[in-house]
Amino acid sequence: MRSGINYLMLLRIMGLLVMIEALFMLVPLTTALVYGDGDLEAFLISFGVTLATGMLMTFGIRPRRHDMGKREGFLLTALVWVFFSAFGMIPFMISRSPLTLSDAFFEAMSGFTTTGASVMQEIDDLSHALHMWRSLMQWIGGMGIILFTLAVVPMLNSAGGMQMFNAEVTGITHEKLRPRVSSTAKRLWLVYGLLTAVLIVLYWIGPMDTFDGICHAFSTMSTGGFSTRQESIGAWDSLYVKIVTTVFMFIGGVNFALIFKASSGNFRDVWRNHTFRAYLTVILSMFVMFDLALAFNHLVPDTIEAYTIDPLFQIVSTMTSTGYTVSNFESWGVFILALEFLMMFFGACAGSTSGGAKIDRALFLWKNSRNELYRCVYPNHILSVNINGSTMTPELINKVLAFLCLYVMVIVAGGTLLTLWGVPLIDSFFSAFSCVSNTGLGAGITGYGGSYELIPAGGKWILSLLMLTGRLEIFTVLVLFIPGFWRN
Repeated sequence: MRSGINYLMLLRIMGLLVMIEALFMLVPLTTALVYGDGDLEAFLISFGVTLATGMLMTFGIRPRRHDMGKREGFLLTALVWVFFSAFGMIPFMISRSPLTLSDAFFEAMSGFTTTGASVMQEIDDLSHALHMWRSLMQWIGGMGIILFTLAVVPMLNSAGGMQMFNAEVTGITHEKLRPRVSSTAKRLWLVYGLLTAVLIVLYWIGPMDTFDGICHAFSTMSTGGFSTRQESIGAWDSLYVKIVTTVFMFIGGVNFALIFKASSGNFRDVWRNHTFRAYLTVILSMFVMFDLALAFNHLVPDTIEAYTIDPLFQIVSTMTSTGYTVSNFESWGVFILALEFLMMFFGACAGSTSGGAKIDRALFLWKNSRNELYRCVYPNHILSVNINGSTMTPELINKVLAFLCLYVMVIVAGGTLLTLWGVPLIDSFFSAFSCVSNTGLGAGITGYGGSYELIPAGGKWILSLLMLTGRLEIFTVLVLFIPGFWRN
């Protein structure tokens, strides 16, 4: 019989993951050497500290047991994001424009969870190395830290790998592409990497230089939203850049298991997928409503781009939780802002890099609610929720409903806690909502000041927890607060 959580094994594996993070730091370190515009020392120190700590934990800890069960899977999945953010914040704290501990951890957590919320005001003044690190963090977190580890460390396939896979990959049910979890992880990362490479080339063909193209490919494919420019995508004022970004944000919002099927030539299953069709339907419906609202707004310029690519860009950016905005978005009106909130809540498809509660759950909610209304008239009828030709079990439906209830409760709790630090009520709840949905739209959208920088330090730690909770889809984090989880 197992005697409890295997903490030593957890720490040893955590050390291995920290070593992997140190290797990722070689990318911004190389960038600093190439461009020579600062922060070389910051990344040298960060690389050394991270690698040394990882090696100490990996080779210095000798666990008596090497087994890992369900509880270890939950704990490791949640803690790895905290550890990655803790070491990932070091460059921000010792860069040429140093951040405080609270700001640095917030920025790192925002990066890894692909939220895209930032405390940095003068983006244009950052070094190339720091820009690269911000974008790379989002790219790593987009597909998932644990998923990457399962791809490169096959030993975890039998050591709680399936539990960690289920705890990190977003969705209601999880479709494995191959019998072994590590094989599935490799194929998902292969698709993700190839799409990123294609996007880098497309950006390079356009007005972006190589560096900006790489950074924006990382943050667009991961639907994270960090940019190398203060004006974000609008800095290039290019219809080509908007179209390319819109297409790849859309792809980032699709279940990567479906993308893998499409890459294998299996387009029929993709089109028959109910969630994918719902995703398309919502985008087209929102596009029509956006255009109708814009037609009655005299502040919107009377151009074809303002009624076509701009609203489509904004819709896809919001649904996929990327958080890019077009330059004149603030003048589009309150109705469009309300539609934005709806899209932020549900997001795109499960199994994608996007945030939110996911279209899959919205589909479950709609079909189950329709059945309940029908039962009011015909109480003896037996009705089921059918998705993609399969009948969903009552247990699964209950889990979806519980998730949506907890999702709202976490937003309410987070918004309420933020008011303890004097953050205005509307801004508190919008900030909590934005972070749980991993969208990252600035707190200033409701008038608090235009940046998360003005949120008090205590509030930033609350928002960091909300970002993690949203990225790991509520249950993986909240289960750690149950006393029974820690009992033998």
